[in-house]
Amino acid sequence: MSTKFEKTPGWLDWFQGPSKPKYTPPPGAVDAHCHVFGPGDEFPFAPERKYTPCDASKDQLFALRDHLGFTRNVIVQATCHGADNRALVDAIAHSGGMAKGVASVKPDVTDEELQALNAAGVRGVRFNFVKRLVDALPREPLMKIAERIKPLGWHIVIYFEAQELPELYDFFASLPTTVVVDHMGRPDVTKPVDGPEFELFLRLMRENENFWSKVSCPERLSVEGPPHYSDVVPFARRVVEEFPDRVLWGTDWPHPNLKSHMPDDAWLVDVIPHIAPTEELQKKLLVDNPMRLYWPEEK
Repeated sequence: MSTKFEKTPGWLDWFQGPSKPKYTPPPGAVDAHCHVFGPGDEFPFAPERKYTPCDASKDQLFALRDHLGFTRNVIVQATCHGADNRALVDAIAHSGGMAKGVASVKPDVTDEELQALNAAGVRGVRFNFVKRLVDALPREPLMKIAERIKPLGWHIVIYFEAQELPELYDFFASLPTTVVVDHMGRPDVTKPVDGPEFELFLRLMRENENFWSKVSCPERLSVEGPPHYSDVVPFARRVVEEFPDRVLWGTDWPHPNLKSHMPDDAWLVDVIPHIAPTEELQKKLLVDNPMRLYWPEEK
């Protein structure tokens, strides 16, 4: 029996028929932040979800990857699937070795389940601190999860908003693994790039060499809007130039919970040379860094 899900009212579906980017990524480039949604009749959405998305399948993701000129994907578990990682694992299994994953797990996850996810190609877990997307997470169970995944060589992905960093700073700095921050900690781009709020994020990166950042999602952060997202560029470029060996980039396809507009994914690719202005920086951002983190056996 198929399960019929009704999309959240006002939900923006991903952009059909994206154009071809003007920028050509280097060979072997990795889209290091993207998702799959369902399809809901095959991989039902979690009962505790805060939103119900459109379907966005692995086949559609891989077609977009090829269209944009990328080679690999890192698929991040979407909150609409909770800690049921079956859609993620299925996508990795059908990628021909060209995808790895970041899962969501609960504190009671068993060692056997962690080992199975590891064998399936999962290389990290995601902790979401964005209050409008998930219920608040107690920190002690998260630290226990961190201690358990460390022997696997996994890392932690953290998602939070800039105004939440002061209260979370010490907890983040205590995490024992490599830590990857989603979308530069969602800076408020109407504030100065050299102002105190973004400086606190840069300090987190400087003082903790186990911290990496994704310089992704201009479509989420921009006030100016498409197609150039120029108000986000100084923030991302600052991170890329100061931490060239600890940055990643991704499309965030299929762009969950966007409210203002749905981007043509080619626009996002065309931002890359503005935030990583040299070929050397582009290769680190798109090839060397994600390969080191997700496919170390191939380096």
